[in-house]
Amino acid sequence: MAVSIHDDPPILVCADLQTEYLTEGRRHVIADPDAIRSRCLELMTLWRDNLWPIIHLKRIAQAAWFNPASNLTDWISDLKPRPGELAFEHPLPSAYSSSRFAEYMANMRNVRCVLSGFSLDETILSTVVDGFHRSHRYQVVGDAVACRHPGIGDAASYKLAVVNVIGNFAGIVGSADLIEANAVISV
Repeated sequence: MAVSIHDDPPILVCADLQTEYLTEGRRHVIADPDAIRSRCLELMTLWRDNLWPIIHLKRIAQAAWFNPASNLTDWISDLKPRPGELAFEHPLPSAYSSSRFAEYMANMRNVRCVLSGFSLDETILSTVVDGFHRSHRYQVVGDAVACRHPGIGDAASYKLAVVNVIGNFAGIVGSADLIEANAVISV
């Protein structure tokens, strides 16, 4: 039996929505940023309109600590956390490298998380695998995630390969399915 999105709304986890991923010339610049930003904003708007919980993850790697004046770790302006939304900084790829996040998730019972955002091949992949080993349930929004340009090969094939690996540890869902599930119930 399918559980309604309204009966047990999942937590929207927004991964690394930072300017570094949009800055040309950076190692982590992502392919197709406008489409992914748009879908992430659409999902955030759905969650905010329904007053469902949102968590923001922010990668603070060691390189940023040596240049505190850098704005590369700043939130993308239209995707930054609002008051009342949780935000966790994590130094390693997995969000569980944040002791606050790990403790928060350990204290949640029967929680479902829907992941969207950037760094698919780092933060999202490692968080899903860590969560899987802690019996946490994740779904990844396949069309609302992005990863950096690979060193070689086609970016779309690389993303598909990473999503396929993640599918071994989490469900893969489309943003249209989540939005449609909400629209059917709201009518």
